[in-house]
Amino acid sequence: MDRREVREAWDEISETYARNRDPTGSDADLIDDLLAALPADPVVLDVGCGDGARTLANLPADSVGVDVSRSGLALARETVPDARLVQADMVSLPLAADSVDGITAYHAVFHVDRTDHPAVYREFARVLRPGGTLLMTLSGGRFETVRRGWMGGRMFFSAPGRDRTLDQLDAAGFTNVRTETVSDPLGSSAEFVFADLPGDAGGRTS
Repeated sequence: MDRREVREAWDEISETYARNRDPTGSDADLIDDLLAALPADPVVLDVGCGDGARTLANLPADSVGVDVSRSGLALARETVPDARLVQADMVSLPLAADSVDGITAYHAVFHVDRTDHPAVYREFARVLRPGGTLLMTLSGGRFETVRRGWMGGRMFFSAPGRDRTLDQLDAAGFTNVRTETVSDPLGSSAEFVFADLPGDAGGRTS
């Protein structure tokens, strides 16, 4: 599936996914750990925010939600009425360099072709301020597939494997990588990674 097809697929299944996702799984608790590592009153970018219930709703009011799906963003507008929402592809984020203190990317990057993952991580590093932190799902396997019948539709999944993902984060400039395995929105478990961008988190000028 190309990017247009993935966007259209999410437009079709966003409501179903939101209904089936448990909003109380322990992966949401990781947001507290992220916020504890950031400066006071941080700006956080939620990549692949979807309906906003799991991550964006638990982030500071000045945070930004980005999603490829217009339907997902419409749901987020209902869930988090005051959020700043942007429809965009994570391979090319419409944000200025050094503009956010943290990034969340829950169950999001593996919907992009794995050949583009390095570009995604470079974008994350570009928009993060020095000292900022990324929190994202870490896919354990190496796969590329279209799952038909997923949430009543079809969806693209692609990942290069755990070790290669960690190498790609390193190549993008991230350091101090640490992981944690917790329950995911659909009732199983998933590994998450925290990764920092070197620099002084207290040195932002906004």
